Amino acid sequence: MESIVYNEDCMIGMAKYPDKYFDLAVVDPPYGIMADINQNKLGGKKGFGKNAGSYKKYHTTNWDLNIPSNDYFIELQRVSKNQIIWGGNYFFDLHLSGIIIWNKLGSGNFKQGELAKTNINTFKIFDYSRADAYINDCDIKIHPTQKPVALYSWIYLTYLPKGGKVIDTHLGSGSNRIAADKASNIHFFGFELDKDYFEAQEKRWAEYKKQLVLW
Repeated sequence: MESIVYNEDCMIGMAKYPDKYFDLAVVDPPYGIMADINQNKLGGKKGFGKNAGSYKKYHTTNWDLNIPSNDYFIELQRVSKNQIIWGGNYFFDLHLSGIIIWNKLGSGNFKQGELAKTNINTFKIFDYSRADAYINDCDIKIHPTQKPVALYSWIYLTYLPKGGKVIDTHLGSGSNRIAADKASNIHFFGFELDKDYFEAQEKRWAEYKKQLVLW
């Protein structure tokens, strides 16, 4: 199946598609919490083992100062039949009744879960520890609000018909793209405005595909 990504403003990208073109939008837009700035304030080691690394520093471009405008959510709902929107607890005016929670299973001083709003009539919880997401399963973190591949894989298995079309308006680390490729039956389209993050996910994608060949 195809995997097409663009280093482009998603509003420009979505305007090219007809109504309800995508079966599912799985998106993780800015939360307006200055994630890049706050993450860069963390110091020291991120674990107690001898192999624990230091907190990664991200380039600061102020991309997370504000949440998207209402026009973004209107356009997203125009081009997709269903939407799963991470950071839903920050979007107070987004009236979607379905809920999906990523339960991080004991996250120490960090938040114990993340919430997505969806127009799908559902309330489900995905249990997957922070340690498994970023350490044990080697899902190397290259973006401050990165989601694990396993989370997106579960979403596709649960909510997407075979051969479905997916849009991701804020590609970020590219986890969503990799999960779609692993499913092998998804048409994936992604947009990322930030050039540095776009190039980082392209590098991650190339390494992922290289490993497939080696296997």
